[in-house]
Amino acid sequence: MYVCLCKAVTDRQIRETISEGATTFAEIRRQLGVATQCGKCCQQAKSIVETAVNKQLFTPAS
Repeated sequence: MYVCLCKAVTDRQIRETISEGATTFAEIRRQLGVATQCGKCCQQAKSIVETAVNKQLFTPAS
């Protein structure tokens, strides 16, 4: 689903960026440009980042 319409950023892109090593909203914002224009996506994007980072932290390594 599109999270940021201004920059055409999807929730999948956010999760992929986190799986590649990003751990904060600031990093996601810098890399993808999410929440850098109108800002309407900020809360949703932050929520996705928080959930994905927490999931990654608590998922046992295979």
